[in-house]
Amino acid sequence: MHIETLSPFAARVTGVDLAQITPALAGDIQQAMDLHGVLVFPGQHLDQDAQIGFAQAMGPLELGFRKIKAGAHRLKYNELADISNVTPDGEIAARDHTKIVSNLANQLWHSDSSFQKPRAKYSMLSASVLPDFGGETQFADLRMAYDALPDWRKAQVADLNAVHSALHSRFMLGDTHYSPEQIAMFPPVVWPLVQTDPRTGRKILFVGVHACEIQGMVLAESRLMLMDLLEHATQREFVYTHRWQVGDLVMWDNTATVHRGRYFDLGARRELRRATTREVQTSAEALALQG
Repeated sequence: MHIETLSPFAARVTGVDLAQITPALAGDIQQAMDLHGVLVFPGQHLDQDAQIGFAQAMGPLELGFRKIKAGAHRLKYNELADISNVTPDGEIAARDHTKIVSNLANQLWHSDSSFQKPRAKYSMLSASVLPDFGGETQFADLRMAYDALPDWRKAQVADLNAVHSALHSRFMLGDTHYSPEQIAMFPPVVWPLVQTDPRTGRKILFVGVHACEIQGMVLAESRLMLMDLLEHATQREFVYTHRWQVGDLVMWDNTATVHRGRYFDLGARRELRRATTREVQTSAEALALQG
């Protein structure tokens, strides 16, 4: 396995075949994830079975938003998220289709499934059809973001807890067509704003669009603070931009990074598949919050 640094926290990995994953290789990849947070595996061209097999080797799988987005699904496995603008019948979705809302929501800075417990750990996104222009994915390192906070801000946020909601960003985009039963499937959860990675000991500024308020603060003040913190965390020096090639698989740590998609023509076909594992080792701050 050869690792080439792409940015202060992202790296390209070659010399491996993810379709032939072994426990030893999975351990090597996990160690590389601890160091980098984002790994790019070019030229993998995984089919759905191979992608699921690789993901299962990295941890227990989770469904995320698929829990409330039931119904027709283009892919073989429910555990594969269809990150595309294509409907179940294979056509490019109309502008008012729910698939388009999902594409737009993905363009907000977020970590996958921070709105649930356990949250997501690793996401593994594979590209099969790409538009001619746009559609990049950007990643920001929340460890670097914490390190760069001024001392007064570190002291201010040290003991604060943020509420994360699955539907906060959807409602913001006008996607409000959810039944009370669907809403109840994702009750808000609380995460410490500052956490210590249980594997590396590095401090993390855990922010993102799913964080909708800070406990114990006036709502307006807390939302302004969350916007300020997210703006800080996504400064250019903390961001890696991935320009996709067909066959790329990109893997990232949702507990240490946030990401967003970038603009592309929603009338141009774009098809990616994502598998996600759930977190099994929680930070000490999160465990303390649970009592």
